[in-house]
Amino acid sequence: MDDCEIDEPFLVFGQPCLGEEEIAEVVACLRSGWIGRGPRVTRFERDFAAYKGVDEAVSVQSCSAALLLALQAAGVGPGDEVITTPLTYCATINAIIHAGAQPVLADVDPATMNLSPARVAERITANTRAIIPVHFAGRPCEMDLLRGQAERHGLTLIEDCAHAIETEYQGRKAGTIGDFGCFSFYPTKNVTTGEGGMVLARDAKHRETIRILSTQGMTLDAWKRFSADGVPHYAVVAAGFKYNMTDMEAALGIHQLARVEANWLRRREIWLHYRDALTGLPVTLPAMAAPGTRHAYHLFPILVDPRVAGLDRDGFLLRLRELRIGSAVHYRSAAEQPYYQSVFGWQPEDVPEAMRIGRQTLSLPLSPALSDHDVERVVRAVRTVLDTPRQTAALRASL
Repeated sequence: MDDCEIDEPFLVFGQPCLGEEEIAEVVACLRSGWIGRGPRVTRFERDFAAYKGVDEAVSVQSCSAALLLALQAAGVGPGDEVITTPLTYCATINAIIHAGAQPVLADVDPATMNLSPARVAERITANTRAIIPVHFAGRPCEMDLLRGQAERHGLTLIEDCAHAIETEYQGRKAGTIGDFGCFSFYPTKNVTTGEGGMVLARDAKHRETIRILSTQGMTLDAWKRFSADGVPHYAVVAAGFKYNMTDMEAALGIHQLARVEANWLRRREIWLHYRDALTGLPVTLPAMAAPGTRHAYHLFPILVDPRVAGLDRDGFLLRLRELRIGSAVHYRSAAEQPYYQSVFGWQPEDVPEAMRIGRQTLSLPLSPALSDHDVERVVRAVRTVLDTPRQTAALRASL
């Protein structure tokens, strides 16, 4: 990499791809005088349900809220166990804790980095009530096997689709295969509303429970109370939460969702270019999409083994930063986190594949907002970082 390139702007990891349509919609929302839950939320829910081919979608404030409400709607609580992956954001595990249940970790498949059905089978007990697979990086889990396990043991299957808006498995859309599907619209996600989430549920009663719980347990939300056709009286039927989406957030989502397929094509183009351009370097690249599936291409995670690459993951990350390239870690194994270790006694060695991946993984920038020039900057930076230890080793060998 030329020295002059180090003076280029810092390339932010996960930059959202926002257009003039989103800006205009937010301004129109502000000028309308209605910024809480209202007509734009209703439209976004309808559009998302249509995209997923389901009757109804329920918007919430985050995927964390979606997971907790799905667990509560399913009746999961104290004394219950919920099996999930150690290679996930802490929200997946925290939702189980907040539901009052016990999280149980099953290790991941070393190639796909997704929850291993074989490891899940080993962890099912008489107290197990649910399984939460995470479609890591946008690659679908082995849902036929997981669905079969859930059905045999009478378990609720909750898909964590935070990475998987566009994902499909054997012709079925992620979030529609299990009993519940939970989505994230965080700024780095493939569709963003700034903050926000969505829940899909097979059972109409579950959808209604989630809608009520997301608005403080009230039978009517603000739009149904205060709009021109609203009714002011409501009943509180549960101790709910303030988890509803707002029209300002949905104003972004409406237009983000309208471009989701075009943006997916660009993400795929960048993902495939990375894989082609970085093949042969001393790092492990993500596996290609499996036949009969659709990858969301949310992340491009590489594994940096210091014995092969000549430096460890954290050193790699810091060198990229020096070259003005942002990156991220997805994820340290949950069994490495001090809180979970202190409460549940988890040890990294309990889930050895997740431990190894969590200590080596690094996600490169991946967004439709990236230009071709940006993408080539990332490729050159990776090559530069990996060339340095090899050059050093060659120099030492020649002395």
